Amino acid sequence: MSSRASVIAVCHGGGPMPVLNDPGYAELIKSMSTRVPKILKLGTPQAPRAIVLVTAHWSENQPTISSASSHSLYYDYGGFPAEAYKLKYPAPGSPEVAEEVFNVLKGAGFQPKMDEKRGWDHGVFIPMLLINPKADVPIVQLSVLRSASPKQHFEMGKALAQLRDSGVAIVGSGMPTMHNLRAMFSGQSSEGSYRRKNQEWSDRLTKTVGIKDLDERGKTLEGYRDWVGSKEAHPVGGEEHFLPLVVCAGAGGEVEAGAFGDELMGSKQFTYFWE
Repeated sequence: MSSRASVIAVCHGGGPMPVLNDPGYAELIKSMSTRVPKILKLGTPQAPRAIVLVTAHWSENQPTISSASSHSLYYDYGGFPAEAYKLKYPAPGSPEVAEEVFNVLKGAGFQPKMDEKRGWDHGVFIPMLLINPKADVPIVQLSVLRSASPKQHFEMGKALAQLRDSGVAIVGSGMPTMHNLRAMFSGQSSEGSYRRKNQEWSDRLTKTVGIKDLDERGKTLEGYRDWVGSKEAHPVGGEEHFLPLVVCAGAGGEVEAGAFGDELMGSKQFTYFWE
């Protein structure tokens, strides 16, 4: 473990569709299977000893940490083919790394909680089936906060950054660019005015997470609700798919973010990473 572990915020797509090889997810599937493993240094001597995975599908009042040595899968989706409920991802958990996560969050002023029972939701196992199908790196699942406070989530990331030097990678799993299901399924997201707003939002987000100075990055993200296209990308009360990115932006340190986009359901969904 000669180098600092990476941080990456990915788009996990809709339900199990990426692992069911839905043709609309072709670009995302390719990126998850090829680009993301390289960023995380999987299969190399610098591979992470564990991954802390912040999932959009688990919201709690305080940061809550999956802490068992193994976890079942929580199929938190409905209406899909039977095979979607037979998926397996037998990676181990890590009570030891969960304790490390607990300690750094507590040291940052949070009141974290451990949870040995909750299964890994599809924000965990769907992307990880593509990113690391060998399932040989321990996973520690971490919730977002019901407060939806960008400042709190950025501070969570800054605390988690302490674990990177000992080989713990941070993965945020949501849909950072846009998660507005009503607009996506109604076709509204394909309309010209909507796309222009989303493009302006996406450009500003990419510029902001790319800010090298950590404090400036955090302060700029705190005002994201004032940006053009913010409410269209992430409706008020539905910020949970944006928040894993904010955690990652806090964990990224004083380096510029890398970014790449994948076409998905009529829009470009971006992945952001810090190495």
